[in-house]
Amino acid sequence: MTNNQLRTVVQAMPKAELHIHIEGSLEPELIFALAERNGVQLTYPSVEALRQAYAFKDLQSFLDIYYAGASVLLKEQDFYDMTAAYLKKAAADNVRHTEIFFDPQTHTARGVPMETVVNGIYKACQDSPVSATLILCFLRHLSEEDALETLEQALPFRDKFIGVGLDSSEVGHPPEKFARVFARCRDLGLHLVAHAGEEGPPAYIQSALDVLKVERIDHGVRILEDRALTERVAREGIALTVCPLSNTKLRVFDQMQDHNLVQLLDAGLVATVNSDDPAYFGGYMNDNFLAVFDSLPLGLSHAQRLARNSFVAAFLPAEQKQAFLDEVDAYFAALPV
Repeated sequence: MTNNQLRTVVQAMPKAELHIHIEGSLEPELIFALAERNGVQLTYPSVEALRQAYAFKDLQSFLDIYYAGASVLLKEQDFYDMTAAYLKKAAADNVRHTEIFFDPQTHTARGVPMETVVNGIYKACQDSPVSATLILCFLRHLSEEDALETLEQALPFRDKFIGVGLDSSEVGHPPEKFARVFARCRDLGLHLVAHAGEEGPPAYIQSALDVLKVERIDHGVRILEDRALTERVAREGIALTVCPLSNTKLRVFDQMQDHNLVQLLDAGLVATVNSDDPAYFGGYMNDNFLAVFDSLPLGLSHAQRLARNSFVAAFLPAEQKQAFLDEVDAYFAALPV
């Protein structure tokens, strides 16, 4: 199979996205449109000036501009429009199911009610042909008390989100800082995930598993530094939601050719490909797939495995999950040999 044929295959194959921050899908054009609609004064004079500011040297420099962009989100319609725009792009990339992260503290701290945030995002999901569920994320640079308070604010909308996660600045904020709030969420029957092992060490992955009892690791690319942990995670089938363009944009890897996705798969890990913050990191799902398939020694069998992994790792009812896996296998079986 030629490289061009393989590119066509990965773009058209059915896939799930399990690591997408909805606030990170805010394109500069929509930021300016919402700013105008809501009378918000931006510090950037134009769409182009804002886009040029998307030059990050690390996670923190990205987060600074990410939170500034979120300042235009004030009304339920704003959250709806942002989510609908992402879901339209997801559908175009043949994403069949997506589990969307959202950061309520980014908004409630600005006086936006929890109800406004949740309802706007949720309604857009209900109106999309793409299967979409929500995961509420706690900002780890804030206190656990703040996270607990956020959870209580969100509980009236418990039917609108399926799990909780942990994101924002990783270094200096180990998972165990949030042991109590995750224990509470576990008691509530919520799915649990956490960012770990992106800029933080493999020890953060271990404590996310052992202290927070997470079911999935977001990023996790530094896991290979710890052989015993790698073997354990492979054995237990715990998925990693890897974000290749994000990893290179934030200099976790200097260039895509240095990415360890192939080594993660070779180690037997359930690695998946995702877009993270696509408006800021250079692309949505198919952009990420094309980037890794253009730069790394990946073939047709890897494509099928990555597509299957995305559904295997999804928080879906067994019957729905199997239907998606059957769709993946049928797609690959129908390809010309």
